[in-house]
Amino acid sequence: MTDSHNQRLRRAIPVLALATVAFLIGLIVGANHGSSPSIALADRFVQAWSRGDYAAMYRHEVSPSEFVADYEADTRTATAAARSIAGRARSLGGGRVAVPVRVHSRLWGVLSLQYTLRTVSEEGETRVAWTRSEGFPGVPSGSTLSRRTTLPRRATLLARDGSVLAESPPEGESGPRNTPLGALGSAVVGDLGPIPASRRNALEGGGVPGDAEVGVSGLERSLDDRLRGRPGGELLAGSAILASAPAKPSPALRTTISTSVQQAAVTALGGQLGGVVAMRPSDGQILAVAGIGLEGLQPPGSTFKIITVSGALSSHVATPRTVFPYASYATLDGVRLNNANGENCGGSLELAFAVSCNSVFTPLGVKLGAQRLVAMAEKFGFNKDTGLPGAATSTLPAASQIKGELAVGSSAIGQGEVLATPLQMLLVAAAIADGGHRPALSFTVDSPRGGAQAVSPSVARTVRHLMTEVVRQGTGTSAAIPGVVVAGKTGTAELKSACTSPAKEHESKESEQGESEAHKGEGCQVGESNPSNTDAWFTAFAPAVHPRIAVCVMLVKDGAGGDTAAPVARQVLEAGLHGS
Repeated sequence: MTDSHNQRLRRAIPVLALATVAFLIGLIVGANHGSSPSIALADRFVQAWSRGDYAAMYRHEVSPSEFVADYEADTRTATAAARSIAGRARSLGGGRVAVPVRVHSRLWGVLSLQYTLRTVSEEGETRVAWTRSEGFPGVPSGSTLSRRTTLPRRATLLARDGSVLAESPPEGESGPRNTPLGALGSAVVGDLGPIPASRRNALEGGGVPGDAEVGVSGLERSLDDRLRGRPGGELLAGSAILASAPAKPSPALRTTISTSVQQAAVTALGGQLGGVVAMRPSDGQILAVAGIGLEGLQPPGSTFKIITVSGALSSHVATPRTVFPYASYATLDGVRLNNANGENCGGSLELAFAVSCNSVFTPLGVKLGAQRLVAMAEKFGFNKDTGLPGAATSTLPAASQIKGELAVGSSAIGQGEVLATPLQMLLVAAAIADGGHRPALSFTVDSPRGGAQAVSPSVARTVRHLMTEVVRQGTGTSAAIPGVVVAGKTGTAELKSACTSPAKEHESKESEQGESEAHKGEGCQVGESNPSNTDAWFTAFAPAVHPRIAVCVMLVKDGAGGDTAAPVARQVLEAGLHGS
């Protein structure tokens, strides 16, 4: 059952009482104008059932919430996708009326059943004598609907080259999934586990047994629908079998994972807490995942400047040749935002981007404005589902919630309330690599190419040039590869910041033992050199022209992006270039 359908059902509950009054009035009127009040009543009841209009069906024998829950439960049990009346209602005598119906089920195909209702007449009014058995057609009085289902053997996961990433024991045997590639495979394969509460209704509505294990992380989660196969079993009305179907396993599934790039990602990350994700920019196929690359939400720091500069160029707020004053800080809303390590920077936008100059980009973000900044971030995929089940959504507040120069300027450099996964910042780099086209992400080689345009090709070319300067002469030189032009962007994201007001900044500084008196009340020390207070980021692609691989690295509490994340990214880029 879809989320939208569930929401409609929940909205129906508060109006059930009112709807019942109207329904009863209709029944009385119908009784005066029809040849058989019982048949007319049963027909209307079953029509409401076929539409899922539980408000019109509601009976007072149970509470509104129980009534809806009973019908929802039967719908899930039967894996019903659609219901319709298949013929005319007819009397069975004794107030009993039969209405032929068809139920289109996901597991058992089309079920031709008979909905039998018992009606009673009291004081000139005909009503349904409702019991729990009326929850589904074909269920005899005193019985309930149930099922016995099982899952087939889970499909084998294959790497791009056909090698096995994960496989289940042979049919009939039990045991955990086997990952022949060991840690290399398990890093991207993920785990199986009990059905999460958030997915229970949907999975049980598809026939999955309530006690089944399903994919809860990694490829097992993202590709769970294709790996589970089709459940099989029996649909029961009491002890009678209404329908049965065999379980059907899915064929082995070939993924986009490159064993050589995956090996490089796992090895380069090592035991560090963080995430690495690599992909082909041209089609969005994921080549490798290590660590928390899909779900790790952290402030992206200066990697977000790719979005800010794209917005500035698209809105003609600045050009690469626009010159900015040299400074060691910028002041927004009376608060000083310092450059990393207090360095002095400025000059052209090209140079400021290469050295990641906060004193240029915070006021540039203010000039761009919250509305255009947020709109550009959303074009790159923020605040949107990634399309990969299990991957976290990267977010920033709505423009109306980013109030004041300080909040806008902080957001423009990937701080404030901006949160991103390595997957998201990889997608940002990939969009620049592919001429401004944000590719649709995929873990399977048979997925069609999709996506959306984030920026114009001309803006993408300009940003690509700016990113090559980062690696050639800026903060990302440690990602340079001899003979290959690499485009990248570093990020050093501050985890604890007092970017609020001078007074609060002063309080924060005073509470930290060992903090120099000279820094108290100065403002925000964005990108501090203390490794324990910063995440290191680097996102890149290579070659810069006609790129074959893009990568993003995020290392939690590991210093500056150019120092620690960029070398990790270089190893993964080299593996991708060597293997392509």
